[in-house]
Amino acid sequence: MKLIYAIVSDDDSTVVSKQLTKSGFFATKLASTGGFLMSGNTTFMICTDDDKVEEAIDVIKANSKKRKQMVPSSATYGLGSYTPFPVEVTVGGATIFVTNVERFEKI
Repeated sequence: MKLIYAIVSDDDSTVVSKQLTKSGFFATKLASTGGFLMSGNTTFMICTDDDKVEEAIDVIKANSKKRKQMVPSSATYGLGSYTPFPVEVTVGGATIFVTNVERFEKI
């Protein structure tokens, strides 16, 4: 058995959840916050057989889209003078961890 932790953007969480369920995977959803942009994420915990891991990851990949977003930034000009300007960053996609499970029970 494996436990998949998949961290996806809140923008993608509904479709990822629906597609995982449609594909026969059971997932627990946890609200989480990203450290870089402090934006909302959803962390899915999916326990599955070893031979189904790639299938679950494929579902997550297919439904977690990367996108460009403008975010405020600041740069220093001169002595202590700050001028904010937007910076384009890539957000979305998924961060996935797969770990071994010693014991799994669904009661």
